[in-house]
Amino acid sequence: MDKIRVLIVDDSAVIRRLLSDLLKEDPQIEVVGMAGNGELAISKVQQLHPDLITLDMEMPVMDGIETLKALRKTHLKLPIIMFSTLTERGSSATMEALSLGASDYVTKPANVGSVIEGMGKIRDELIPKIKALCGRKNPAAPAQVAELKTENRFARIPRTATSSSEIDILAIGVSTGGPNALAELMPALGKNFPVPVVIVQHMPPLFTRLLAERLGAISGFKCQEGVAGQLLRPGQLWVAPGGYHMETERVRDGVILHLHEERPENSCRPAVDVLFRSVAKSYGSKVLSVILTGMGQDGLRGCEAIAAAGGHVLVQDEASSVVWGMPGAVSNAGLADKVLPLKELAPEILKRIQAGAASPAFRPFPPLPSTVP
Repeated sequence: MDKIRVLIVDDSAVIRRLLSDLLKEDPQIEVVGMAGNGELAISKVQQLHPDLITLDMEMPVMDGIETLKALRKTHLKLPIIMFSTLTERGSSATMEALSLGASDYVTKPANVGSVIEGMGKIRDELIPKIKALCGRKNPAAPAQVAELKTENRFARIPRTATSSSEIDILAIGVSTGGPNALAELMPALGKNFPVPVVIVQHMPPLFTRLLAERLGAISGFKCQEGVAGQLLRPGQLWVAPGGYHMETERVRDGVILHLHEERPENSCRPAVDVLFRSVAKSYGSKVLSVILTGMGQDGLRGCEAIAAAGGHVLVQDEASSVVWGMPGAVSNAGLADKVLPLKELAPEILKRIQAGAASPAFRPFPPLPSTVP
């Protein structure tokens, strides 16, 4: 198999060399070139035809955003990974880059003990993303899915859009490519959505707050990061905060959010599995879950719990996903009711909720308050 050809773009010669050295350690990756600014990068793309670019955000001549805009005019499908800082400015710039077509991002480590430790953290995050975006599969993944299918002896009952099961919550899990997928999905659900929405998007602190603000601005939802103790209401959208697991918990007055910092699952905190297991426990068969684009298998075990409780599981298809890791794992395990293109998910979600609303057992929620409590 041919090696993945990577072009490194960064104004720091030291960073370029360090990145080159760590990428060369992997036998599946070849660094074919380096550039110190965006103008040089565009020229080298034409010459070298890389499979993927790592692109620094702050550079002279042409910064990362300008370079990204220029590249997307001629190379719509070329995977581009942005290098960002964990600052307000860096997070905001990264969210803009993702909205302009960046494939993913890697954050520069802060407060690490040494350069070696810092580059190790970058390596552990960057190399899997390069391989996922370039279609290289994790050889352990199929075996893990097969093991889950062997464990699941329950009969999966397919749910259709005309099923009369009541739905009380929409739970979404997403990772690589998620901000743009959510930006397309959530506005399509329309205003006055009749149930609350909870989302895990794999992102660090700051990023999740900016994502929530962005989704709130472009959709009809009252959207913010999850807050411990908040009672879930229709029309609200809660994004799990970076660095915290988010769960739902049923109490006397309804269902509230619970946040905690227990160990990561699937190397993630927040993790989709944690949220999905909790909604299965809180809502039983009245859950509609959706797994969108993302690398890895987070959400697989959570969807198993939702399916076992009689809930609904929808999955984004491979063609419309940036990376078909998370949705592919759920689909391959036989847990999905339907596998659909991104553009068809909103109509399917609305059909299922409307079918539940028509059920004699459906009990409408009280009126939505004018502000999020």
